Amino acid sequence: MSTSAASSALPLVNPIPVSADMRLGYVLPHFALAYEAVPENLIGYPGGHKLIEVVDAADDFFQARQPYPAAPNYREWAGQRVPFFFDPTPAAPLLELLPGRARINADLVSAAFYLLSGWQEYFDDTRDRHGRFPYAASVQQRYDFGALPVVNYYFDVLKAAVEHVTGQTLKPRTWGTSAPFAAFVTHDIDQLRSAWKAPAKADLRAGRLLRFGRRLGQRLARPDAWDNLEAVAATVAAYGARSTFFILPEHRRGSEGTPNADYRLTPPLRQRLRQLQQQGHEIGLHASIGTATHLPSFLLEKETRLGLPAAGNRFHYLRYEPRQTPALLEAAVETGLRYDSTLGFAEHFGFRNSYCHPFYLFNFATGKAHSFLEIPLNVMDATLHHPNYLQLSAAELLPALRPMLAEVEKFGGVATILWHNDHFDPANTVTGPRQFAEIMDHLRARGAAFLTGEQILAEL
Repeated sequence: MSTSAASSALPLVNPIPVSADMRLGYVLPHFALAYEAVPENLIGYPGGHKLIEVVDAADDFFQARQPYPAAPNYREWAGQRVPFFFDPTPAAPLLELLPGRARINADLVSAAFYLLSGWQEYFDDTRDRHGRFPYAASVQQRYDFGALPVVNYYFDVLKAAVEHVTGQTLKPRTWGTSAPFAAFVTHDIDQLRSAWKAPAKADLRAGRLLRFGRRLGQRLARPDAWDNLEAVAATVAAYGARSTFFILPEHRRGSEGTPNADYRLTPPLRQRLRQLQQQGHEIGLHASIGTATHLPSFLLEKETRLGLPAAGNRFHYLRYEPRQTPALLEAAVETGLRYDSTLGFAEHFGFRNSYCHPFYLFNFATGKAHSFLEIPLNVMDATLHHPNYLQLSAAELLPALRPMLAEVEKFGGVATILWHNDHFDPANTVTGPRQFAEIMDHLRARGAAFLTGEQILAEL
């Protein structure tokens, strides 16, 4: 859902023209990161004298600056029905294997660039009430491939071509000690003090004044049920894993009234966070409302208010403005920022950039990749049951997620899970500790390597 206020406030778009060479220079290094020992200089457009020739079918799309290309054609590949953008001759074979060379009859480079770069949200002004590019405006929703890592399927076509030309097998990358895929378990710490509020309000509305008074007394006498960082860490550690906790330094509401943290970063809380770090858990920045478009505020939170070194960030409410936020993150690299993990759709699980690996965002100002890593967010607890989102029942959660997680495993990617600390409250029986345990049991059974953001960085 767009809002005219959000759209009118967006900065003007004035990127540099995107050439075929820029698309190749952005896409092919990502292809090389997805597999082990990929040979160089094999893939190109006609006229480039490469052994693997990809048809150039983008025409002037990347000069016209329109957010959406023509509808994709669907082809079968690797047991899946896959949408192919920039596919001018759908009747022709997708991949032609010729003596010593190969030809690909869909412009996989342009299609991969379009999805991986986030072109649609950069050039479309549509934003929701939180200033986010909404799932409803995306090609993922329009053509129903939100939970399919389409770019990985494009790369699988390139892999088949490379294997034909070289006679060598390309192996998907592995993680940790040769695990087939990785899991990045994260917690956004928004609330530590508010578990009592909803039941207390219910008591007050119902006139149960004695019970209401008891709740107030309990709030003062013992820790809140959501003040559970150590318990969350212990739960995750029982799987042989370590978590990444994204900490929100701002307790004041955003300028439009959106809440930030319900706690303050006091010295005792910082000491608890240091202890979590000593146990191998990671502390990241959960930058507050407004910081995704205001560098001084972002740097103040990262360098001063958090009070702990942080290599990673995720913006509160998943706020992210494609025309401003990447440049802000790039500017913060010199302060030690190395990755972001904001890019997921709040409304649906899956792949916002149609890719199941960490990747480097495209810099529309320079025509090259940014230097910080994006570890995309795949599933958030609130997405699964929030009344504004999917409204799945407890029994439906894992069955809904299994196909998406199987795609990550198939291509050796990273499954990023966001489970807020307040969802570890036993009172939550829909997206609570039991459902988190079911997901973790599934990931462990499938052989995932549980890695923090910094560990993922170390393996790239």
